[in-house]
Amino acid sequence: MAELIMTELLAPALLPSEPSPAATPESPQTQAMGRRGPLVYAELHCLSHFSFMRGASSPAELVHRAKSLGYAALALTDECSVAGAVRAFEAARDCDLHLIYGSEFVWGALKIVALARDLLGWGNLCEFITVARSRAGKGAYVVDDNSPWHLLRQGCECLLLPQRSQLNASDWIAISACLKSVSGYFNAENLCLGMELHLAPDDSLWLQSLQQVGTDLGLPLLACGDVHMHARSRKPLQDVVAAVRLGRTVAECGFALQPNAERHLRSRLRLASLYPRAMLEATLELAGRCSFSLDEIRYHYPQESVLPGMTATQTLAWLTWEGAAGRYPQGIPEDVHTQLLKELALIADQKYEMYFLTVHDIVRYARCIGILCQGRGSAANSAVCYCCLGITAVDPKGNHLLFERFISKERKEPPDVDVDFEHERREEVIQYIYDKYGRDRAALTAVVSCWRSRSALRDVGKALGLPAGLIDALAKGQYWFSEHAQAEAEDSAEEEHAPEVLPEDWVERKLKEAQVLAQEKDWVVGAHQLRLWIELAWQLKDCPRHLSQHVGGFVLTEGKLTRLVPVEPATMDKRSIIQWDKDDLDIVGLLKVDVLALGMLTMLRNALNERARWRGELWELHQIPQEDPATYAMICRADTVGTFQIESRAQMSMLPRLLPRTFYDLVVEVAIVRPGPIQGGMIHPYLLARERARQKLPLKLEKPELEDALKRTLGVPIFQEQVMQIAIVAAGFSPGRADELRRSMAAWKRKGGVHRFRDEVVGGMLAKGYSPEFANAIFAQMLGFGEYGFPESHAYSFALLAYASAWLKRHEPAIFLQALLNAQPMGFYSPSQLVQDARRHGVRVLPVDVCHSHWLCTLEAPLQAIRGVVQPQPAVRLGLNRVARLGKAAALRIEEQAAQCPWADVADLAIRARLDRADMEALAAADALRSLAGHRRQQMWDAAAQTALPPIFAQAPIHEPQLALPPAKEGEEIMFDYAATGLSLRRHPLALLRTKLALHGLKTAVELRQMLPGQKVRACGIVTVRQRPPTAKGTLFITLEDETGVINLVVWAQTFARWQAPLLASRLLAVEGVWQTSTAPQLNAEEYEGKHAHTQSDQAPAAHHLVVLRARDMTRWLGRFAQVGLSSRDFH
Repeated sequence: MAELIMTELLAPALLPSEPSPAATPESPQTQAMGRRGPLVYAELHCLSHFSFMRGASSPAELVHRAKSLGYAALALTDECSVAGAVRAFEAARDCDLHLIYGSEFVWGALKIVALARDLLGWGNLCEFITVARSRAGKGAYVVDDNSPWHLLRQGCECLLLPQRSQLNASDWIAISACLKSVSGYFNAENLCLGMELHLAPDDSLWLQSLQQVGTDLGLPLLACGDVHMHARSRKPLQDVVAAVRLGRTVAECGFALQPNAERHLRSRLRLASLYPRAMLEATLELAGRCSFSLDEIRYHYPQESVLPGMTATQTLAWLTWEGAAGRYPQGIPEDVHTQLLKELALIADQKYEMYFLTVHDIVRYARCIGILCQGRGSAANSAVCYCCLGITAVDPKGNHLLFERFISKERKEPPDVDVDFEHERREEVIQYIYDKYGRDRAALTAVVSCWRSRSALRDVGKALGLPAGLIDALAKGQYWFSEHAQAEAEDSAEEEHAPEVLPEDWVERKLKEAQVLAQEKDWVVGAHQLRLWIELAWQLKDCPRHLSQHVGGFVLTEGKLTRLVPVEPATMDKRSIIQWDKDDLDIVGLLKVDVLALGMLTMLRNALNERARWRGELWELHQIPQEDPATYAMICRADTVGTFQIESRAQMSMLPRLLPRTFYDLVVEVAIVRPGPIQGGMIHPYLLARERARQKLPLKLEKPELEDALKRTLGVPIFQEQVMQIAIVAAGFSPGRADELRRSMAAWKRKGGVHRFRDEVVGGMLAKGYSPEFANAIFAQMLGFGEYGFPESHAYSFALLAYASAWLKRHEPAIFLQALLNAQPMGFYSPSQLVQDARRHGVRVLPVDVCHSHWLCTLEAPLQAIRGVVQPQPAVRLGLNRVARLGKAAALRIEEQAAQCPWADVADLAIRARLDRADMEALAAADALRSLAGHRRQQMWDAAAQTALPPIFAQAPIHEPQLALPPAKEGEEIMFDYAATGLSLRRHPLALLRTKLALHGLKTAVELRQMLPGQKVRACGIVTVRQRPPTAKGTLFITLEDETGVINLVVWAQTFARWQAPLLASRLLAVEGVWQTSTAPQLNAEEYEGKHAHTQSDQAPAAHHLVVLRARDMTRWLGRFAQVGLSSRDFH
């Protein structure tokens, strides 16, 4: 054994000493594979970590390891899956390794490996996998006598691999019978018998038996490795994932684990010492017959949407000009006409007509049945999308559309149209797509769900049998945000995208943390075991766990999709997914149409419908009054809780500084608070430029030719399109080359490599006479966009929804709240915070009541005036959906029966609505029986009395005296409100503690507003939001809530490091710090150029925040409140 291990370790050094070509003649197969000498081999049975919970290495690791070992070819054969095929294809293309595509299937005592020989074989393999998956639930498959084995007879090579764990090596008769029972399903010409040797004690006997069986059945033998990992060092990780799969600890798995680490890619010298030479060379013969590559796949668009008697080009042109005539009834403007001709020509040249027609058909259907939808992203740069599809509100007339941001010849990939639909009705659109195209031609894209650091720590810890308390404590210490605030690694074409970025010293830091925890709690865990835990968790992080469904990316094909990629059932009913994710689709060139859900669209549709009921006129989104001063005044005050996109802490901090007064200001606001502009240093220059414009000072530009690109944003590039325009105008880029630059800034893929454009950008600008300072500053801003920046078209689409939601909040606050509550969950704020904010604005909110409430929240008369709002407002009645543990079916029965006849008493409610004791107790706990039974304690008593009686007594009246219970104290009532409904309409919990808080000098939110900037103050509140953006350099933002409003905290990185425990663990947090106020920036005196400065009013909106110096966890003061409904929402 030791000699064999040493042989493998020395194998790379021995490779140069292999026999020369002159000494050993090459076989034809060896010549075809480009390898020399007798030690030739192609691995034909290899599993990656896409064989979930089995493999321990990525496809790329396997491919690169096989190449380094001198393998002639490698077959990726994940179990009933090709999910890793595209990633292996990329790696094999990069290192020039012959890759074979296949899959493994387990049938009784046999494993069957099918390898695609050609395009026909690939299609048959995909269909076979699809059928196997469709016969089982999510994540499983079935192969048996009824499987379509005929598919594997054409275009595929098949290997039969008897499982040694289920067959006796000495019983070659049983082995022969097992093989004979299935060999009839295959063609003899494409069937082989695989031999797998892993240093078991009976290897020689197993080899002899299979040789005998192969001779008897006429099956050629070849060597296989049953590879599960690229290197033997992954054996501990492979044991852990096996233990996780089995739900046991590693120690309890026993013989379920592999007995040694031989299932890795072994050196050719090692293989030569184990297998007969003929078996090794046979792998080359089979590999030579498998020539299929994924780049042979050809995608064809569906043709259903072409009008009769027309081609696709004619159909798109006809729909476009018809739509343009409807958009411009007074005549199509000349610039729009020119833009449409340009776009239609490029679309026809790239043959993308069917893509647009498919999206047009989906949008047409949604609008026909009254579903609100809107496009987003780069599609808003297209005049065709505006006129034909009608999915964007960005009018090409007078706007700066850059079509190359959407489609370009150089990019050579299909456009990407994202369409948002109402989230409550999107399923209707999804089922329409399935019904129209068929489930064999339409499926959702997959998403590879991976282990995160926290889940990896938990699962590895359990597998190693560590104390549950230690696992929980360390995992909870791995917070929701990335510990590495800013990835320090530079963009690189070779760098693989890691979904979770952690610091390089994460292992050592976590190890020290685990050692401290173990010592504090006296857990007896060895240092070696702790290190193994952390290191294995590091390896497991970002490994695939399973396939999930994409939020809405549909793949549609003209032919059968199941011949391009396998399709399997999704977890959700009536959904199916392909086995590739969206990045895989880009590589193989498959079309994806994004049918996305947006809760704000549902909210807006419901709000407009409710407004029609109360005001008598039905509006569409575009009919909401534009450029309303009162709405912009509210936005400038950062009074935007519940609105779209401008409700976050960062946005609310920016609003009083940017002071949006027009719609385009709002477009900029939506886009500027993003990592790209922040990292590019664009915010402060833009705010100064706005102040210059307010002072009526001239716009500063490096050269007049940049005016078209930068005038609208006052000389500062904010949008991706502007980066492209600057590259075209100032650096001489072609539109397509400028789009390559824009794509290189896609930081979320970590493959951009913006730095490679530096010489071209800076050199081009210098050649055109721009100063080195300006050229370098522009490129630095481009680097900033590498951290994600909005396209202008995307910001425009989102700003429309932001304005609409803000208008409703300002002018119809009751309708706004009701629609927002009915659209939950969405946004930054919980229903409790939304209700608190609405009540501070004068909106009447009524409690849940079985006599008045419906399933959803409703509006009730009488209308009452609210200060500052023109129209009188109805009251908002909370719905039965707010009641915890009350099912929808029971709530709908209550709603139905209450509409027919009022309830007589609690018993009448229970009988007519057919409510069981659990339903009644849920209603009583929510105080929803107050109209029938009085206070909450009495409700609970009456609810408990509604027990089911035997049928003989069901209608018998019960006469017994009513028991009168005393009401609960206020604190108990408030606590039960939060426990049962997640909110309370009584006093805020902190109102009960205010006297105690005041004794410690803790101010309210209202009192803080009266403080002067720079004052040292103390405050306390319930933590509602924590946010630590990766671009904030370790700064933590926290929102506290008390009975008077909200307090925004800023915690710098150094303060966070010192007070981390209370800042992250507290429900009730007390802080001491410096009160600060931020307003729009002021210009220096020399900036005025002799003009008189227009000073800001003392009443100008300002952003207020408390910079934390010290923090203390006061959760214990909440008592039992800490366990009910007071948790925070934590974000990156």
